[in-house]
Amino acid sequence: MSDNYEPSSAIGKWFDKRLPLLTLFAGHVLPYPTPKNLNYWWTFGGILTFCLVTQIVTGLVLAMHYVADAEQAFTSVEHIMRDVNFGWMLRYIHANGASMMFMAVYIHMARSLFYGSYKEPRELIWIIGVFIFLLMIATAFMGYVLPWGQMSFWAATVITNLFSAIPLVGESITNWLWGGYSVGSPLLTRFFTLHYLMPFLIFALVILHVWALHVPGNNNPEGIDVVQGSQDTVPFHPHYVVKDGLALVVFLVIFAGFVFFVPNLLGHTDNYIQANPLQTPEHIVPEWYFLPFYAILRAVPDKLGGVILMVSSIAILAFLPWLDTSKVRSAKYRPLYKQFFWLFIADVILLGYLGAQSADGLFLIISRIATAYYFIHFLVLMPLLGFVEKTKPLPKSISEPVLSKEEREAQVAGST
Repeated sequence: MSDNYEPSSAIGKWFDKRLPLLTLFAGHVLPYPTPKNLNYWWTFGGILTFCLVTQIVTGLVLAMHYVADAEQAFTSVEHIMRDVNFGWMLRYIHANGASMMFMAVYIHMARSLFYGSYKEPRELIWIIGVFIFLLMIATAFMGYVLPWGQMSFWAATVITNLFSAIPLVGESITNWLWGGYSVGSPLLTRFFTLHYLMPFLIFALVILHVWALHVPGNNNPEGIDVVQGSQDTVPFHPHYVVKDGLALVVFLVIFAGFVFFVPNLLGHTDNYIQANPLQTPEHIVPEWYFLPFYAILRAVPDKLGGVILMVSSIAILAFLPWLDTSKVRSAKYRPLYKQFFWLFIADVILLGYLGAQSADGLFLIISRIATAYYFIHFLVLMPLLGFVEKTKPLPKSISEPVLSKEEREAQVAGST
């Protein structure tokens, strides 16, 4: 990284002398040495940042027209859709943006699991990411309640009732959230306030996440350490700026396809019916990105047990750096772990499917088996594999896998 950057214009020099943001960005961020073999799975970090900014901007405009009152919330959303200039587009961007953001974060997390990006010395990066994920879940749930349709109302009723299962303080927490003894305007006001605030907390954590990443540097598909500034690295700009830009364009095409052609595909039709406390929907389901955790919640017949298990399914991710006992990071060199990784992905997809089904009969039995495997993967298989798995030999550098035998021999001869 260059510490000798100087702005070329007089205004730039004047500004940078008083607040060296240009030096920080152009002298430290753009030339940041990055492993040269990062594939397109690494572009989802930038995509997530774009999604977060999009959600904040569209959310601010929507908040100018939304009314957080049980009698007016539903009609205020209809007003946004029908009367506000481009209100329909802003709302669809915001609603589908949540789905796109969760889609990207799940891919981002799966990539980290496959390539071992949570391992030493990147434990803190991963833990901050888990906190970001928790805040995303809370923010998205509160946002789902705001339209005050049938599914919004009953989702709020079901989920807030779960707090009452907490011993001693559960009833007090539930009553505080409700602002009384039932779901209504006070809860809507609280959720609107928190939904407005939390994206800025997420943004602050994202800054910490990136800062923590720049200390040890990026992991890479080979899972081996590289020396910053060596032949194994390239400057972040222009190499990865262009690569991330291309990935973002492709992502935007998919995003636009949802917004302009199938904006309600990922939503629920019952949420276009105004909330009615006297009419319970036949089947209460959350948004698709909550379905695996919803299946885990319902897999236990006891309310408190279900809450503990659901919270544990997310909290356990923070302990992953210590649960995985293998010294090898990348699944490319871990043949057994690679198979269990894909089995785990299939298990999570299965839980997502089961979360959308009724919690009885065969669906309930399979939910319990899938939930058990979810925890077995982290608590049993990952610690055990570190001791029994025979890993493949690691390359000496990230350049080695793409060089021919003659080129590697020439490289070794040149270094000696």
